[in-house]
Formats: sequence, structure tokens, C-alpha cells
Amino acid sequence: MSASPVVTRFAPSPTGYLHIGGARTALFNWLYARGRGGKFLLRIEDTDRERSTPEATEAILRGLKWLGLDWDGDAVSQFEQRHRHAEVAHEMLARGHAYKCFATAAEIDAFREAAKAEGRSTLYQSPWRDADPATHPDAPYVIRLKAPREGETVIEDAVQGTVRFRNDQLDDMICLRSDGTPTYMLAVVVDDHDMGVTHVIRGDDHLNNAARQTLVYQAMGWDIPIFAHIPLIHGPDGKKLSKRHGALGIEEYQAMGYPAAGMRNYLARLGWSHGDDEFFTDAQAQEWFDLPDIGRAPARLDFKKLENLCGQHIAAADDAALLHEIEAYLAAKGDAPLTDAQRDGLLRGMYCLKERSKTFPELLDKAHFILTARPIEREPKAEAALDAVSRGILAELTPHLQSASWTRDALEQAAATVAEAHGMGLGKLAGPLRAALAGRTVTPSVFDMMLVLGREETLARLGDASA
Repeated sequence: MSASPVVTRFAPSPTGYLHIGGARTALFNWLYARGRGGKFLLRIEDTDRERSTPEATEAILRGLKWLGLDWDGDAVSQFEQRHRHAEVAHEMLARGHAYKCFATAAEIDAFREAAKAEGRSTLYQSPWRDADPATHPDAPYVIRLKAPREGETVIEDAVQGTVRFRNDQLDDMICLRSDGTPTYMLAVVVDDHDMGVTHVIRGDDHLNNAARQTLVYQAMGWDIPIFAHIPLIHGPDGKKLSKRHGALGIEEYQAMGYPAAGMRNYLARLGWSHGDDEFFTDAQAQEWFDLPDIGRAPARLDFKKLENLCGQHIAAADDAALLHEIEAYLAAKGDAPLTDAQRDGLLRGMYCLKERSKTFPELLDKAHFILTARPIEREPKAEAALDAVSRGILAELTPHLQSASWTRDALEQAAATVAEAHGMGLGKLAGPLRAALAGRTVTPSVFDMMLVLGREETLARLGDASA
């Protein structure tokens, strides 16, 4: 009999942006499913009606799309399944695995106060657990799970190993509230079962939930999925990630100009490794990713590593794909779209812009000479490089360039000839050329700029500068 196909899910709560930790959880689920020809599903856990917002749902979807994590089918709304959740609670009741509890909030508080005073466990023990239904009042009630009181609930976790929970430490959790709405703990299990989820890969802050959720699976006689609880992400100082460590939302990373492929690569390496491999493609990550290779210790955010990997991905990217992503980055920032001339120039210049650019702002800064237009605005330092002598030399260089074939060798030869005539090295001529072509003192190679700008534009800029 063949094993059932892998089905994973990402189930964020739409109460805010897509957190970087959530993005990594989504990535791990995506990699695991995609590497095995399985399905990666998306469920929006919007049962908390007060805190869930459509704007947060949109932000989560945007973040996943930017990261390139495609999901199968439509995103499922947990809230829309609430009648199904209630149905399961009543089914557990009928099976004798749950009971109606009529205790009031005041009675539960009084029980806990007394237990605390006597040094007993404050886990609530309902007097209605084994009550004769004939004694049930006509009053509001919750449906509680009838959890075992003895023995252990054991989780065989693919990351954490065997984790044991004493059943006397697990309470009879509420599955259905008195207003008929399901609790999160019940809803998660019902949804995972109905969606056919085989592997629940999530943060290890959910490990305790796994014990209580397992009891629901057992009560319903359902197959228990494989659990894999992954460690959280900490800041560089080893403390829990917070605003002081910098960006927390995945869209903030897009706005900072990191390429999505570099982000995926970096997030995959946060807590998971494949030998000493640092830089890898999506195809390699999908082939290599496996749950036993996830570490148990919290991963630490390291912006230097992120930038280094992003630089490698920019350098390795296809030029047209890179341009497309740069345009999406500009749109996300609300910047003006590129003109056709700027797009063409960027594509021509990508070969000299990609190397050693770690982010899109760095690449676009190098591309200033392409993105700017005549008359070139010059920085004060660049203006200073264009003294009377330099202007004269540029005027002298112009006819040499007019007749040169437009290749790097020919351009270098023309510049070297004029430089030698003035007893100077090529380096001395580079300053005025940078100022004329880009209006700056730090630019790509002057010959790269000439090749990208073309003969006509190069000569026009030199003419402006030497006038």
C-alpha cells in the first residue's frame, strides 16, 4: 500500500502583518510538500472576530506572494467552518468523550481560589464530568473534552523527539463555548483533519497544544498527523525577536530591497541545514529539506548573512527576472515606474550592476548613471573634478571616441592615447569621466558606463561637461 500524499498547511491568524517567524514556518511547510509532490494549503485562522481584519489577511497573502510561496486551492477561512466544528463537539458528546458543563465563571474562579489556598492543582475539575444527564439544569453550558486523568499523552515529534505529557496536567478543555462558538483548540484539529493534513509543521510555542489536540483526534478516532515543532527565531543577541532587532514583518524586507530568492534561501537556513551548504536554489532546497535536519535550538537572525546571500542571488539571477522584481520593489515603495528607456538601460547594464549589489537600493544606486537624464546634475565633488584642464582633455577625447568602434578595448585605447599625450595615467582621467557621465565620484567602471549608455549619449554627456 502506498503512503498517502503529503499535505502541509500554513495557518496564520489575521491580526497583523506576516511575521518573519510565520514566513519561515510557511516556507518549511512549502518546501516539505513541494519536495515530495504533495500539497501546501493555506488556512486563515480568523475565529477571533474582534482582532481579525481583512487588511491583515491581505497583508499575509501579499507577503506569501512576494516570497513566492504558492499554495494549492483557495485559502480556507476557519470562521466559515464554525458549524462543522460545533457538529464535531456534539459528536464527541454523543460518543461519551465530552460532556456538558454548566459551571459559571464565578464557580470556576471559586474552585481555583480554594485549590490555590490548599496548595492543590488549579486545573479545573468540573463536577459535571460524570453527572447524570437527568440532573442537567435548563441553563447555558459549554462542551468540555473528557480528558484521561491517568497515564501519559505521548507526542512523537519529528523535530523535538518523544515528548511526554502527564494526563493529570491536562485539563478538560472547552471545545464549544456557551454561545455555540468553537474554541481554537477544537477548530484547528477539525480543520486539519478535514483538509487531510498529514504533517503539522509549526512553531514550538504550540508544542503544549499538541498534547491537548491529540486527545481530540483520539476522541474522534481520527489519524493523528505527524507533528514537527520548530524552534523560534531569536534576535542576534539571543533574545526573543522584537521590534528592537529591526524588521519583523516580511513586507518590511521587501521594502528594504532584498530579493525574494535570497530571503527564501536565508529563511531556510534559519534552523535547518544541509551539510555546509549556504547558497542554494529553490530546487535544491526542495530536494534536500527534511524534518530531522531541523535543529532544536532557537535560530538567530543575522543581517550580515542575509545580505551576503541576497548579494549572491542578485548576481546569479536572470536579468529580465531581476528587472521584473526591481519594478515590483519600486511599486511596493510607491516610487514612480521606470520609463522604457530606463528599463532598456537597466537590462543592458545589468551585467555590471549585479556584481556586489546586496540589495536593490544598492543596485539602483550604481545604476544612477542610467536612471538620470541630461542635463546631468553633479555632486559638488564631481563638479570639482571638472576644472578647466579636465574639460579641455574631455574635449580632446571626444573626436577619438567618435571614430572608435564601440568596444571596451577600443574605448580603453582611445582614453589611454589621450591620457598618455598629457603624461597622465588612465586613473587620473577616470575622475572627470565619472563626473561627466554620472555626475558622481563613485560609479561603475567608466568603460562599462560608456558601453551601456552607447555612443550618442556618451558623446552628448561629454559635450555638456566640456562646454
